[in-house]
Amino acid sequence: MSAPAELRLPRYRRDPEGTHPPLDSAGYRSTALRHPKEPLIVLPHLLTEVTGPALGPGRIGEFDNDLTKGHAGEPQGQRIIVTGRLLDGDGRPIRDSLVEIWQANAGGRYRHTGDRWPSPLDPNFDGAGRTLTDSEGRYTFTTVKPGAYPWKNHDNAWRPAHIHFSVFGSAFTQRLVTQMYFPEDPLFSQDPIFNSIPDEKARQRMIARFDLDRTEAEWALAFQFDIVVRGREASVFEDEEDEH
Repeated sequence: MSAPAELRLPRYRRDPEGTHPPLDSAGYRSTALRHPKEPLIVLPHLLTEVTGPALGPGRIGEFDNDLTKGHAGEPQGQRIIVTGRLLDGDGRPIRDSLVEIWQANAGGRYRHTGDRWPSPLDPNFDGAGRTLTDSEGRYTFTTVKPGAYPWKNHDNAWRPAHIHFSVFGSAFTQRLVTQMYFPEDPLFSQDPIFNSIPDEKARQRMIARFDLDRTEAEWALAFQFDIVVRGREASVFEDEEDEH
């Protein structure tokens, strides 16, 4: 009887300096109150992280990745298809991993009790969806393009259109949150969240690419957004308590 194969736990790969925004960003006012006051502690991978818990089969509904369905009518706004891949730091696909999104409606209003700016709620749009990556790490969502909205960070502050993404890598304990922006948004220059990322190349990785090949005639535009969880080409991730 042969000896069982040794279980080798994956190790964290540190991101290069300047990949992520400072935890206390001067232009992003709310970080002054909620940024960590003590040095961060690196927690090593343990057996429980790489063996479970896991999202079992049958938990995702057929239309959970289509935010335009589930109501009596169609939501207002430009219908879009968002596709991409979830990759590790070596470019390998992360398969069977949960990807979640949430966003404002076409008027820039979240279905959230804390969002009270005078743009109407859309009765046919909840703004949340989820899916699992396939064997190549691919995901697809159908939704509507979110609108810009005002916030009170500074005078006449408006957030660019964006979609929040939550990804889990290979385990629930690896949850990371980021945002996807749209090409050529005129509000990039005055958004302190987008501009808190010191590396210009890292900022550009948060902007989706218009994908003409995936556009469906007389139905929907398409955008591509790959997410890399570690390494030189890593996506920029945010504090998961960020509501904006």
